[in-house]
Amino acid sequence: MNKVKLLMCLCLQLTVMSTQAQKKSGNFKTVWESEFANKANVLAKANQNGNYILGTDGNSATVLDYNGKMIWEGDYKKITTNKTNTSEYQYYIYSEDGGYLFLFDSRKLGTDRIAVINVKTGKEMWNSENYQNLLSKDDGPVETVNYIYELDAFLIAQKDGINMVKAQTGEKIWETKLFKGSVGKYVYDKAKNELVMFNFKPTALSALFSGFKNQLVRINAANGEILWDASFRGTVEKKLITREPLVGLKLIGDKVFLWLDGLQCFSLANGQKLWDVEYENDMTKSGGSSLLGMSNKKGIYGTLADPIYTDDAVYIVIFANRSRTKYVEKRDINTGKLLWASEKISGAFSMPRIYKSGDRVMVQVGGKVEVQEIITRRTQTGTEKEYKIYTDYINQKNSILSLNDKDGTTVWRSERFDKRITDMVIHQGKTIFVGDGDQFYSYDIASGKQLFDVKHNDARVGKANDVVDFGDNVVVISDKGLASYKKEDGKRNYATDRIPDVDFFYKVGENYFLRNQKNSKNVIYGVNMENGEIKGKVESKGKGGNVAYGDGIDISTDGEYIYAFKGKKVEKIKVNN
Repeated sequence: MNKVKLLMCLCLQLTVMSTQAQKKSGNFKTVWESEFANKANVLAKANQNGNYILGTDGNSATVLDYNGKMIWEGDYKKITTNKTNTSEYQYYIYSEDGGYLFLFDSRKLGTDRIAVINVKTGKEMWNSENYQNLLSKDDGPVETVNYIYELDAFLIAQKDGINMVKAQTGEKIWETKLFKGSVGKYVYDKAKNELVMFNFKPTALSALFSGFKNQLVRINAANGEILWDASFRGTVEKKLITREPLVGLKLIGDKVFLWLDGLQCFSLANGQKLWDVEYENDMTKSGGSSLLGMSNKKGIYGTLADPIYTDDAVYIVIFANRSRTKYVEKRDINTGKLLWASEKISGAFSMPRIYKSGDRVMVQVGGKVEVQEIITRRTQTGTEKEYKIYTDYINQKNSILSLNDKDGTTVWRSERFDKRITDMVIHQGKTIFVGDGDQFYSYDIASGKQLFDVKHNDARVGKANDVVDFGDNVVVISDKGLASYKKEDGKRNYATDRIPDVDFFYKVGENYFLRNQKNSKNVIYGVNMENGEIKGKVESKGKGGNVAYGDGIDISTDGEYIYAFKGKKVEKIKVNN
């Protein structure tokens, strides 16, 4: 059986819903239903505007247009001129004019081959046998090829250096042997046509990159000239499924900030390290075996808040040691000098949010974490993998702290929250809204005075998961539906019908969606935030799809259409009737 997986870029930010009593469910309308010429069991995805809908199996592809009509279909062995047929890995780089289908043919007893197909035309754009050992040896995703959207080019890592290649022709723009390894993350400066980027060693191919060292570089994107090369501290890890690097890279003024096992600050002009604060990376991974001997993997992310940068300071949540002690530091942004440190909070596994609001720094102790899990099962034909992304909670003592920005002292604290403490919503820098499983609260930021306390369990939509800022209202997302409350007095606007097992939510464009992926299901609901109406639901019955939404489902980037893939069939569904 071919080892084929999809690597999808995703970076989706999540939010959700608002107005009057219990609402009934509606139904989505089908725009059209069509068929691929093949079974879309590897890649099944629409581009941003849905003008091109791609479905692939191990050795062929079909592309449909906006109306579900076939644009082209074909076998890879007939499309490619280097006889790329059964591809171990397929990688879709989508764009508004179709994008590229990248095929990797890793040959055990020959030269590895790659071919790139134009999704709009179905024609081969280019192929090559010049780039070897691009695939991991442990059946993992491709980490040696990075698409640079701003330049419409690929950065391809080889053991002796890195190459920049034109995406449309395969023409090599430049290569440098002064940068070793794969690109972990980059920032592009359009005005100067420069890249600032750092490297990492692909775990499964580590033997190829002998003499590897951590590199942060500023590079001329036109010719590959390294303007400076700096060494950074730490090891780059990636999320289990989405493969996002667990590291932050920011250009702020004349400085480069690298958030990895602490915070490192470099000069943008010459790469000199200006200051460094070291603390543990709190990313958590685990693995194990089921009763049938199958290997399962799980990653827990988002337990440590990202730094906050202002004109003269940076605020950092410090993970001090393995006793789970966390606290906040304020440091001078130019020198790294410690300006103050807050009280230490023992036993805090999760401290995921901090906010700067006037002369207060608001700190959230506890709250949801992101979980990415790969479950492997035996089937009659071998094994299959299930990929799950969801949120969960860690049992710990949760609270909200308000710190004085001048010296870091605690002005007030509330510890009224159970383990399902929600993220905070801050309104006009004066009021904070936060909930837990059964209650919903509002506080005055300056004094800590509780403005109201609402019994959220009266809404009968289950335990709260999160809160969303929605105009004059705050919507509480719960595991059985939603409830909306007025910011002014906490009065409830509406509660939705009960929805089973809500475990994730999305804002896509101006549309809001809930997800149920319990017990191997994959159901997407659309919700009207104004009144709590359930617009409809789609249950996945296929493979492929966008890894963000699970097998068999993709959503257009404006959130107006859902694509449901069912083997050879695909259905286009209108979200707003």
